[in-house]
Amino acid sequence: MDFLRLGRQITGSVDQASSREWLVTDGLGGFAMGTVSGVQTRRYHGLLISATQPPGGRRLGLSSLNPVLVIGDHRISLASHEWADGTVAPDGSVLLDGFSISDGVPRWRWSVGSIVIEAELAMKNGRNALGVCYRVIAVGAQHGVRLEIEALCTERDVHGERAAWETPKVNRTSDGFVFEDAYRVRGPAFEPAGEWYRGLRHREEEARGLTATEDVWFAGRFCAELTTSDVLEIEAWAGSHDEPPESATAIIEDARARAISLARKAQAANTADAMLAHAADQFVVQGATGPTVVAGYPWFGDWSRDTMTSYEGLLLDTGRHDEGRALLRAAGSSVSEGMLANTADAGGLEYNTVDDALWFLHAVGRHVERTGDTDLSVALLPPMRAVIEHYVKGTRFGIGVGDDGLVTQGQHGWALTWMDARVDGRPITPRIGKPVEVNALWLRGLRVVSVACKTANVDASVFASLSAKAQSSFDRRFVRADGGGLLDVIDGPDGDDASVRPNQLLAVSLPGAECERLVEPVLRAIGPLVTSLGMRSLSPDDGRYRDRHRGGVVERDEAYHQGTVWPWLIGPFTDAMIAFGSADSSMLDGLISHLGDWGLGSVSETTDGGAPHDATGCPFQAWSVAELLRSRKRLSS
Repeated sequence: MDFLRLGRQITGSVDQASSREWLVTDGLGGFAMGTVSGVQTRRYHGLLISATQPPGGRRLGLSSLNPVLVIGDHRISLASHEWADGTVAPDGSVLLDGFSISDGVPRWRWSVGSIVIEAELAMKNGRNALGVCYRVIAVGAQHGVRLEIEALCTERDVHGERAAWETPKVNRTSDGFVFEDAYRVRGPAFEPAGEWYRGLRHREEEARGLTATEDVWFAGRFCAELTTSDVLEIEAWAGSHDEPPESATAIIEDARARAISLARKAQAANTADAMLAHAADQFVVQGATGPTVVAGYPWFGDWSRDTMTSYEGLLLDTGRHDEGRALLRAAGSSVSEGMLANTADAGGLEYNTVDDALWFLHAVGRHVERTGDTDLSVALLPPMRAVIEHYVKGTRFGIGVGDDGLVTQGQHGWALTWMDARVDGRPITPRIGKPVEVNALWLRGLRVVSVACKTANVDASVFASLSAKAQSSFDRRFVRADGGGLLDVIDGPDGDDASVRPNQLLAVSLPGAECERLVEPVLRAIGPLVTSLGMRSLSPDDGRYRDRHRGGVVERDEAYHQGTVWPWLIGPFTDAMIAFGSADSSMLDGLISHLGDWGLGSVSETTDGGAPHDATGCPFQAWSVAELLRSRKRLSS
């Protein structure tokens, strides 16, 4: 099944083709990623990125494979590279007839006169191994053609660059080479080279105000004479050099079969559903303690907030209940002082959020409600109770429950909600006090733990009492007197905050919420936030609103939650619209179209707040995919 196709009007333009990115993953946190044109617009683009400490510790190895068609004395490069001065040379996109993703496998097709060359690639699930196949589809004559594949290499941290300051160690093998003892590449008739290519430009890093150039090593080329019955196969892998993977053809066929199986397991009814099931699979990986979720490619690792927010869409709506159960059990074992570790991306566990643990309670609740797996809720009752008990008595960062039964939080210099951007230690949206979505999640968590207690024949009266007090206070304190929806934060340093943000949607979208009378005023209030690609994070009528999520790191972080659109919020919005009785599948059309816009077959982290809502942030984001998938399931049920 073809997930999507791009024709020559896009592939034949280096700018158009360079703005669309593809991704394949290995199920361990490693990946291969690039643009349709082949121009590496990011420092993260490459063919072999391995997770040395799954799903983290990523190293970028094999940078690119450049196909060169040899006809007599003519050498025609099908690759595309951009250099520091902005020159694109070679520009193989002018020969690129089409690009498609078929059952999860990217495919390129170039035409040179009557000669047609096709390439496919995939990674081996469960191993950091890449397979690439090149075929001649048509030659217009009975003669074969010569194809050479140039290997450009590096070995570095995925978040950095490498400069040409020393000659790398390249060991020749009988069928290729080993680069700096880090990874091996094999293929036919290898001819060693040895030269630095200096000044490759990464335009997206330049736009982000980061280092925009790097150097790569031309290790050599693989060569073959091909007819229409032949295939040129190249494999690259990290880890044990003496344990090669199967052939590139087998790796690609396995990847295609996996995509078909995932679509079937997710009960995909159409191409979009199949594409989303495959996209979801890219984020669910095996970590050190079992299944976990990569928050986004190319730069995020596993973040517990993203994992728990994404849980229902990525694991329940795709039929992966067993993996979900293992993930939740591992998360439960990590609870410390009532909190979940948010991420280890910075090198150590960080307990710095107010909502992760509450999203964990919600995820357990949805797992049990949808699967009937009450044994899980009983097994996880101790850590779930620990969350409630530590919130009641108080935990890190001023997180605690006030006399009114509502959760308060905040500490100077920190941003503990999902609106967590900071610039030079200064929170852009600190939201100190009692945030509306945190307390909606608190009410949901109390209901989940109460049900789990009853299932385990444990007294739940204390949780019922906490819930009653919190619900009464929530209704009294958060509902705006003017009928304009809900306040965003109450009891902050400067009093109550009436900013129009999408956070109030959780109060009318989480299961079991007593919210019927609030749905209509909330939907009316958040009207200015609605776009076809998700919800703005702040109303355009607010003086702090930013309509562009662009510029350097500081500029982007300052706009991150000040108007930037977040596609994941389509989920709560869909739930609210269903509760209001006005939901329709057409409300998701913008995001379905977006699957072919930027991160191909996936959904971006963010978009600009202003039209035309160009995508920003990570091109492949877990909770964006999860909530679109979950919304489609809800609307079709």
